[in-house]
Amino acid sequence: MPKGDIVIVFDCGATNIKVVAINGKGEILASESFSNNTRRDPENAAYMIWDIKEIWDKMCMASQKVARKINVEHIAGVTVTTFGVDGTMFDSSGKMLYPVISWQCERTDQIMKNIDRYMPLNELYYETGVYPFSFNTINKLIWFVGHKPEIVDKCSSFLFMPSIFAYLLTGEMVNDTTMAGTSMLTELQTRDFSEHVLNKINFPLGKISSPVEAGTIIGKINSKGSADTGLPKGIPVVATGHDTQFAIFGSGAEINQPVLSSGTWEVLMVRSVSYMSGKEQLDMGITTELDSVRGLYNIGNQWIASGILEWARRNLFGEINDGVYEFMISGAEKVPSGSNGVRVIPKFFEELNGKPGGQILGLTLDSSRHEIFRAILEALSARLHEGKTALENAGRFKAESILCVGGGSKNRLWNQLRANFTGVPLKIIDQKETTVLGASLFVQAACGNASSPEEARSAINYKTEIIEPGPLSGRL
Repeated sequence: MPKGDIVIVFDCGATNIKVVAINGKGEILASESFSNNTRRDPENAAYMIWDIKEIWDKMCMASQKVARKINVEHIAGVTVTTFGVDGTMFDSSGKMLYPVISWQCERTDQIMKNIDRYMPLNELYYETGVYPFSFNTINKLIWFVGHKPEIVDKCSSFLFMPSIFAYLLTGEMVNDTTMAGTSMLTELQTRDFSEHVLNKINFPLGKISSPVEAGTIIGKINSKGSADTGLPKGIPVVATGHDTQFAIFGSGAEINQPVLSSGTWEVLMVRSVSYMSGKEQLDMGITTELDSVRGLYNIGNQWIASGILEWARRNLFGEINDGVYEFMISGAEKVPSGSNGVRVIPKFFEELNGKPGGQILGLTLDSSRHEIFRAILEALSARLHEGKTALENAGRFKAESILCVGGGSKNRLWNQLRANFTGVPLKIIDQKETTVLGASLFVQAACGNASSPEEARSAINYKTEIIEPGPLSGRL
């Protein structure tokens, strides 16, 4: 490969922290990972935080291992991606003033339920597009204002998670647009923080600076960052940010082509030139975030998915150890469409608007576990159809196919049912690291190896399996 096409991606997930070296063809040259987990807040054991020092130490160990496996002189740039919404406050000297409150922490649950005290929910949703999840950044800022006003007073800059680690690499404090777009604090039209919303929650606008667009070089690795990570000093550090946005781009998705990321939860998201954030979208659980490219929006819908399959495995097939999922799939394939009258409601186990629950209907004394498992797959496929329709209405487009990535894309029966229920081809993308790939493409462009992220993406050889829709005897 030509000199200077290696990108180092620091990717912090909720369960794993990894550092990956990837080249301009999308080939993984080296990868190291460590487990990740929340910690109890030292001030209150009921609260959950992220230990930034622990995460950074693991990132540095992984980076040092990766650096020993590659030619570091060929590194074009570095970037950081993480899950959304989380961050914390720093003073003007760069001192972190409070631990990062985890999205898994319960301290903000009641705040979101009472958000109308600050701003009518429909007005807030219309302006920001973000669904009112309890973990949204807005709730954390409200908590700080109410419980730690002295920290707000000392705060010079609120930084989201990717920006915290970029700061440790460069000494520069810069937020990015894709993370800001998850916060419920931004205006969709301006791609900037909303002065109106921040005023309503009494958080000073000047303490959370305007975000930069993905692909912006925010600084270079400084001496300490180099010593910590084993990466050469002076390498450009490029803003990317929220993992979901870069997974969508890395999947190869074009405008108006929904991407289904299938795991414990399924996230269906589309890159669109337009959006709607009215009552219909709020009722459907639609969230609209800022795309990695200016002028585009990411309209999304999510529901629990493989988590339900795991429930079925544990409760219905618990005595099988080896090849349990193949046994489950093979058995369900022998069950006719409609599962012999067994039916699971499409929102089985889904927690939407704080109302969990589900029903298995149509059971008889002759019903089998294979019928129940197939009924679950049919219900989830119907939920995908519902989500696809909601996205099409919000973005004013008609999907011609759905890209599918993630562990759930390995289930052949589920894939066929997805295509059948949605009525469009399902394209299975054989790319295991779409977030890392997508982020790296912005670095390639920022560092001059391509004229744009789209041009950088054109060098990737996507291997795609297409599942055509078949007949469907009735919807759930």
